[in-house]
Amino acid sequence: MSSITLPPFVRFLLKPESYAHPVERVDLVQTHISYVFLAGEYVYKFKKPVNFGFLDFSDLAKRQFYCEQELLLNRRLCPDIYLGLVRVQQEGSGFALVRGDGVPGAAVVVEYGVQMRRMPEERMMLNLIRAGKLKEGHIDELVAVLVPFYQAAAGGGDIDDFGKAESVAVNVLENFDQTKDFIGQGALSLAQFETISTYARRVLGDAARFQKRIDAGRIRDCHGDLYSANICLADKPYIYDCIEFNQRFRYCDVASDVAFLAMDLDYHGLEALSRRFIESFVQAGGDAGLLGMLDFYKCYRAYVRGKIGLFTASDQGVDERLRKQNLEHAARYFKLAEQYAAGA
Repeated sequence: MSSITLPPFVRFLLKPESYAHPVERVDLVQTHISYVFLAGEYVYKFKKPVNFGFLDFSDLAKRQFYCEQELLLNRRLCPDIYLGLVRVQQEGSGFALVRGDGVPGAAVVVEYGVQMRRMPEERMMLNLIRAGKLKEGHIDELVAVLVPFYQAAAGGGDIDDFGKAESVAVNVLENFDQTKDFIGQGALSLAQFETISTYARRVLGDAARFQKRIDAGRIRDCHGDLYSANICLADKPYIYDCIEFNQRFRYCDVASDVAFLAMDLDYHGLEALSRRFIESFVQAGGDAGLLGMLDFYKCYRAYVRGKIGLFTASDQGVDERLRKQNLEHAARYFKLAEQYAAGA
């Protein structure tokens, strides 16, 4: 996407002089739902005005609300990273970027966003993986953070309902509805689609299997997006960017949350570290029942990542390089999901 076709506030935020703190250059990272600006010592994240059904950022009030939710929920694990709300507002014929937790007064608010402290790029988990520097000690540090996080997370009551087979089915089966139009277009074959969907429906048909997890107290207000792109291993583990836009993706079996990171390690060819992560987590958390759900949730998480790759590739705002990259990633995720399904 050229800078000319970007929204005006985005073009404004691409200029280093738009910020009150020192900025030499601004890098823009786009996902299917966000504009992320890397500016000096800080990161600014703005939600795109999109509505995918499971996610609705279609108007400014909703985007403000979900920015506030993003701050609240992510401060559970990263209180020192999530700094506050910001807003872009009209100022004369241009814009101004200001802290957004005050009252804008007569100013016209163009957009709301979240300000975060920028983490060192070389310590991002994905970069450590690419450099071959992810070690067993890093995995152990993550387990030491995650076990108490889940133990302290809200559970019971209405949250437990999200662990029922029929509730999990809503999340799992909608993925198939949302991707069926992409079958045969290069990343997802009909055979893969049928193998994965048939397997998922078979597991979902065993309601008692899911009830056991509820009875064990394993349905919690989780992170929802636990994988390497959302982890920084600096002076300590920082786990950020949890799901704020839909409770049904965050209220889930702990097994679903940790399966995402285990799947991610598998995806990057780090099967030994994936096994260590799960074995250590099960031992430290006293959750042997997690193992019986692992492949099902790994399959689900891999398919979701494949779906997101398809969504991003089909976004008219991304350039050809990013489109091809996302299609390649999607194909690999669908292949991995097929392997989990076929091996079960």
